[in-house]
Amino acid sequence: MPSHLFADRPAPQPPERDAVDALIDRTRTLRGDMDAVRRDTSVIDDDDPQQRWQRALCDLAVHQLDDLGEHLGQLRDGIPRATAAEPAGEHPPAPAGPPTGSLLSRVGSAEWNLLTDEVSWSEELYQVFGRDPQAGGLSLDELPSVLLAEDQPLLTSMVTDCLVDGRPIDGEFRILLPDGGMRTLHMMGEPVLDADGCTASMWAVLRDVSKLRRSQHIVGRTRDTLRRQEQLARAEHRMAVELQEAVLPPWSGSLPIPGQGASGLDIAAHYLPSGSSDLIGGDWYDALPLPDGRTLLTVGDLTGHGIPATSAMAMLLGALRGMAVAGVDPGPVMGHLNQLIECSAQPALGSAVCCRFDPTTGTLVWAQAGHPAPLLFRDGVGRPLPAPDGVLLGAASGVSYEQDEVGLLPGDVLVLHTGGLTDRSDRSAGPDMLLGLAPRFAQARTAQDCVRAVVEELGSAERLDDACVLVARVEA
Repeated sequence: MPSHLFADRPAPQPPERDAVDALIDRTRTLRGDMDAVRRDTSVIDDDDPQQRWQRALCDLAVHQLDDLGEHLGQLRDGIPRATAAEPAGEHPPAPAGPPTGSLLSRVGSAEWNLLTDEVSWSEELYQVFGRDPQAGGLSLDELPSVLLAEDQPLLTSMVTDCLVDGRPIDGEFRILLPDGGMRTLHMMGEPVLDADGCTASMWAVLRDVSKLRRSQHIVGRTRDTLRRQEQLARAEHRMAVELQEAVLPPWSGSLPIPGQGASGLDIAAHYLPSGSSDLIGGDWYDALPLPDGRTLLTVGDLTGHGIPATSAMAMLLGALRGMAVAGVDPGPVMGHLNQLIECSAQPALGSAVCCRFDPTTGTLVWAQAGHPAPLLFRDGVGRPLPAPDGVLLGAASGVSYEQDEVGLLPGDVLVLHTGGLTDRSDRSAGPDMLLGLAPRFAQARTAQDCVRAVVEELGSAERLDDACVLVARVEA
């Protein structure tokens, strides 16, 4: 508020009204645009910290634009007049308060005369403090009594610096209202000098910034929550990757199977992460030489992502390996895995295929649980093997799984894969894309060459889920 004691300063000149009106119009236009953005973020998932953060930023921007528009309006209309406190019973009735949320209900001015101890508060400042105008304004000695205890030293320091050292006031503190509420006020002011250059009074403008600070607090809180969740997600991803790498064989080329007979297997495999998620899924592949000279081949996929999926995958794969080493046939293996999922603390659904190859007879015995059938490539032509009956793991209890038998010949290529390899968002993929690689498989010299062809053809596709591919090539 201007003071009559500014004798040593020229009177401030009001800004050009047209220029301020132009700024107000631009602010209102931006406020309308911001409202449109905020409406787009109003219907969101409250459990998503990213979306909560976006909404909080929009609310904060709207509050700041509201403050800017109202400040410009006051600049255009002039600063409200400060009125001296009148004796009790002589003060006229206070007019009705301005609309909730307007600038006049949140900004007020005051002057404290050091020579006469007179206190002058604007009508708006009484509303900011929730104080009856008939009670008069608070003196500088009384003002700290309405502040929170931890904020009182700050106000005392600001007032002392202003009155003793002539420093401007610029700080925030919190006040307690008569109704028990609390507000955050931003105080700006400076000493008023008399003609001799001595401090005669202190004036200040106090602004209620409670809504703005709450919005900033919400933005900061949601941002911190988002950062914590991102850190947890990165840590979970790292742990899931380490667990997966510890369980799945780290094949970079063909894996020779010891104890091979007249016809052995050349094996290679590859894991392809999803393009739509950073989390590791429950896909697995495995090839294991068994004590009797036969070879276990398996791929599978559990629902879910992250550590729960990879830990469940590790449990199932360990059980599958143990049963295969013990000589359990593929069909019963699927049945036991189904029981294991049913008894687990965290039930899930999964699909799997389990094959056992006998190099002596060239016979492949296999079973499946709701999984894509292996693809057999022979003489440049590919086809899916007829699938024996088998439901998804974890879908039903007490079910049995059939198994089938097929003879393999030297040069045959067997491809086992999980469904994510051929499931695409554009629905243009499918087993036909793998079957179309038959000419390249026929020219391949190793299983690793076949895997490389699969990765080149399908590795860059936008898959809906993680995927595994395992290729076994029968050698003479």
